[in-house]
Amino acid sequence: MAQSEQEILEGLAEIVNEETGLDTESVQPEKSFTDDLDIDSLSMMTIVVNAEEKFGVRIPDDEVKNLKTVGDAVSFIAKHQG
Repeated sequence: MAQSEQEILEGLAEIVNEETGLDTESVQPEKSFTDDLDIDSLSMMTIVVNAEEKFGVRIPDDEVKNLKTVGDAVSFIAKHQG
């Protein structure tokens, strides 16, 4: 069953928290992974893999670079899940 964008955001925030220790409250749609959340490419790849598993989506490597903000990732997952 498809999850709402809010549910995806919450799930993504948990993944980011596990990987980086960032407070889940700081993971907001308008935040940039690199500029605002200071997530490096290695952590980002771990987050992507965990998100693929959690949401049952495939995020191709060439798409990852287009996911600049948390909102971009949420939208991508919402569009491609199930």
